[in-house]
Amino acid sequence: MCLAIPGQIISIDDSNPEMKMAKVRFGEAIREICIQWLNDVSIGDYIMAHVGTALSKVDEEDAKFTLDALREMGESDYL
Repeated sequence: MCLAIPGQIISIDDSNPEMKMAKVRFGEAIREICIQWLNDVSIGDYIMAHVGTALSKVDEEDAKFTLDALREMGESDYL
């Protein structure tokens, strides 16, 4: 089973037009995530990410709901 985790974009690096990347905050962790295939994302937006790739943009309410559910299940110590 695959699990996508919501995170908030804190910076975007579009210096390589073929591989647009973003620094994304997942709780206390910050990771480099490919956002190349998402349209219309900007700093402050929430995305769902899996294996270093953004799968979709989500609204803040949905992202926080998912994060709270993961915390309750004990799925993450850093969220």
